[in-house]
Amino acid sequence: MKETRFFYVPDAATATELPADEATHALRVLRLQAGDEMMLMDGRGNFYSAVVTLAHTKHCFYDIRATLPQQPQWKGHLHLAIAPTKMMERMEWMIEKAVEVGVDEITFLNCQFSERRVVKIPRVDKIAVSAMKQSRKAWKTQLNDMVNFREWLSQPHERRKYIAHCYEEVPRTSLFDELRKPADTDDALVLVGPEGDFSIDEVREAVRHGFVSVHLGESRLRTETAGLAAVMMMQLSKT
Repeated sequence: MKETRFFYVPDAATATELPADEATHALRVLRLQAGDEMMLMDGRGNFYSAVVTLAHTKHCFYDIRATLPQQPQWKGHLHLAIAPTKMMERMEWMIEKAVEVGVDEITFLNCQFSERRVVKIPRVDKIAVSAMKQSRKAWKTQLNDMVNFREWLSQPHERRKYIAHCYEEVPRTSLFDELRKPADTDDALVLVGPEGDFSIDEVREAVRHGFVSVHLGESRLRTETAGLAAVMMMQLSKT
């Protein structure tokens, strides 16, 4: 049985042609031809059963046969805010895996000890889209550009919010245990610091803003591993 081919088309319902990068993959890699079936996803909760009507050079036109609204795979809005690593390859790996596991939003933080102050959103967005197609997610993960940590703390956030850190001076509880507690919302936000952790002043300021101080287990984790662990815990707490 031939594997179903998925393509990301943000305006799939109104467009008739695959975006340029998706068309290149469809025509040059998969060698689709007129009459071939494919699935489209708009990143907003819908799949579309479609058929290729014209495949020519750099253009791939389609006709939608059915609209297939999808049901969310988890409850609530899951949000990871993380300080990116100096080696961006490690953060790109984390984004790919976090999207595959399932996360609604990722925000990049500029903290006191951050070694990376810039993130190229178009590049990481492509990685997120690829992971979305690979794992058949109907909703596209929202990626937010770098924000100043202290300024961002004062903005409105999810009611269930946590900051993960390694300071013994600040009492901590298990993130997973906290997420499993009964609550009137399934939304959750977890903060993960840079290599070297948040500064202790940043942790205390977050606590003053209502963030719960948590740990991710007994092991000391790399930033990208901690980010993925936080996403896994948010997902597992919903089952």
